Amino acid sequence: MSPIRVTPLILAVALFMEQMDSTVIATSLPAIAADIGTEPISLKLALTSYFVALAIFIPISGWMADRFGAKNIFRLAIFVFMLGSLACSFSYSLETFVISRFFQGIGSSMMTPVGRLLLVRSTPRNELVNAMAWLTVPALLGPVTGPLIGGFLTTYLSWHWIFWVNIPIGIAGIILAGIFLKVPDGRIPRPIDFVGFILASFAFAGTVFGLSVVSLPALPLIYGYLTLAVGVTSGILYLLHARRTEIPLLDPALLRHKLFRSSITAGSMFRIGVGAVPFLLPLMLQLGFGLNPFQSGAITFVSAIGAIASKFIAERVYRRFGFPRALGWASLLGGLLIAAQGLFTPDTWVPVMMGVLLLGGVLRSVFFTGSNALGYADVSDDEASQATAIVAVAQQLSVAFGVAVAGGLLELSTRLHGNTLSLVDFQLAFVVVGVLSALASIVYFRLPADAGSNVSGHGAIAASKE
Repeated sequence: MSPIRVTPLILAVALFMEQMDSTVIATSLPAIAADIGTEPISLKLALTSYFVALAIFIPISGWMADRFGAKNIFRLAIFVFMLGSLACSFSYSLETFVISRFFQGIGSSMMTPVGRLLLVRSTPRNELVNAMAWLTVPALLGPVTGPLIGGFLTTYLSWHWIFWVNIPIGIAGIILAGIFLKVPDGRIPRPIDFVGFILASFAFAGTVFGLSVVSLPALPLIYGYLTLAVGVTSGILYLLHARRTEIPLLDPALLRHKLFRSSITAGSMFRIGVGAVPFLLPLMLQLGFGLNPFQSGAITFVSAIGAIASKFIAERVYRRFGFPRALGWASLLGGLLIAAQGLFTPDTWVPVMMGVLLLGGVLRSVFFTGSNALGYADVSDDEASQATAIVAVAQQLSVAFGVAVAGGLLELSTRLHGNTLSLVDFQLAFVVVGVLSALASIVYFRLPADAGSNVSGHGAIAASKE
């Protein structure tokens, strides 16, 4: 098999494991809570601790990869994630489970950005779209297969299996990475920006924790607002610090690259809706339509088929139409399809719902394949480690914001008509987050038609026709 396919597929082993695990636990919360003697609402602190660990350690992932070698850190991250999974499976109380999830999040924080860094460093720019397609599809499978797998394992085996399945997957990833990853792995002994690390940790962890508490209130809301304030303040202090530091941990100067800046901005906008859907749709299908977790997972799983199908068309789409038009239409139509899910009712024919989700899966996968590739079109190899860390942070913040927006809309809507969650509350939330995602198209339609052609190959087709 071509290295363009082997490398991303090996990296995708870890990304699939991380993406699936971040969603699979939501289905199993009631069973876990009953087993360890706590309430499901309190156990949501485990979700929050996982995302806080991501927010703290993602910013330092680029420095770790440069200092100790990206391949070494990637394999170590899988190992730490496996240890965290084992700790979760043997947890016996709320405290031990929350701590175990935090430890698992440390490993996860390195897997995604360092995996993407290895791909960028090992792939010529003109083959990056194809490589991103192979990397993106398995990673997109995680969120949609998570509820289905989690529901099946919890229902027919036990909740412990949702963590035990990570062990053979992780071992395979470590072995395959050691054998097949042939990646230039030069080390850059740059000093660590310790002050920047502290400020960035408070900024991103405070923001993610605050948004999590606001959207999934396992604690009094005042804690959410206070930590949000700490996060925003720390973010401002970090930006001031970075301007005065020769080698900042995450260099805001990278945003001078127009395509990288556009990819971050529009990708974050689109991810608001994408992050909200795994939260909204299972709730609507179960609470609004009366389906059980396994039934709802079986319906939402169809979007995974769409993600797989997109792999076969993504490269040709971007080569034929270029990044601006393809990404513009993918984000516009993808956002509208998210909003369309608010039109589902208990009487909607299941094949119709699955058709909307299938097409949405295609567009979502095509979008992220192109958006991730476009971001590196004007970024040098020396800047790639920081670029991947910035992208990963932006992804986590936008997903957390999407869940917070969805949760806030449900809360506001229910208060307006008697504190009872109804179908109309979900319809409002889907429409709002869908429109927010569709607005990403404006950023792409404003780019020059040949933007990123060194990656998409669009200019080569145009030249061949002359």
